[in-house]
Amino acid sequence: MTEPTVGVTFRPQCPPEDLPEVARSADAAGIAQLWLWEDCFFEGGISTATAALACTERLHVGVGLLPVPLRNPALAAIEIATVARLFPGRFRPGLGHGVLEWMEQVGARVPSPMTLLREYTTAVRDLLHSRTVDVEGRYVRLRDVTLDWPPSVPPPLLVGGRGPKTVSLAGEVADGVILDSVLSVDQIRDGVAHSAAGRAGGGLAGEPFDTVVFVELDTSAPRLAARVDEAVSTLAEAGATTVVFQPTGEAPDPRPLIDACAERA
Repeated sequence: MTEPTVGVTFRPQCPPEDLPEVARSADAAGIAQLWLWEDCFFEGGISTATAALACTERLHVGVGLLPVPLRNPALAAIEIATVARLFPGRFRPGLGHGVLEWMEQVGARVPSPMTLLREYTTAVRDLLHSRTVDVEGRYVRLRDVTLDWPPSVPPPLLVGGRGPKTVSLAGEVADGVILDSVLSVDQIRDGVAHSAAGRAGGGLAGEPFDTVVFVELDTSAPRLAARVDEAVSTLAEAGATTVVFQPTGEAPDPRPLIDACAERA
């Protein structure tokens, strides 16, 4: 059993001006990954990821996730490619449905989110891999689009989801899946199985695939470092390859988790 990579989240409920200090603290502590996400109507995922990468030297930064209804896929690919070129090997973008009620609130909800996610992820991944995309889908319509500045090494493109159909789709069309903190250990095992089935169905069985699991922890709880150890061990057995700890609360400070993960390291 391979030891999972460990990361910490900077949740969008925290003011964006706090991000540089947190990112530098994570970098100095030897934390492998810092994760962000784009919830309506807090902070932009691409802009915060760029800021975190710019003020650190070795930290990998993930966005889990970018809601696909909010951006044209060509724009998403351009932004991801730019960040990946500026910070080679350190950016881990994730795509997903987004909260459907929020998507409706901004006039972006579609009748078939699964169709959109499939078309969108496929197009963005193809563009990042220097392919020309010419597609007339139900939602994604691109005519002879090629990135002028594709990344020399495309970043892994992940898909976030909870339900079996979305998790299976991640296995089929993406480089990894993001399973969030509402899932039980048994559901994580199911998610690993669903994504594996998707990879087999997409002809990608045996190709590298990252299973990222988000875990909520109360930072005021005693024995925080021990709780981190226990969670990593349990989730590794369930099939997680990356375990990302997120603090709970209305204005959650990730620094106690950074300290706890650093103690473990």
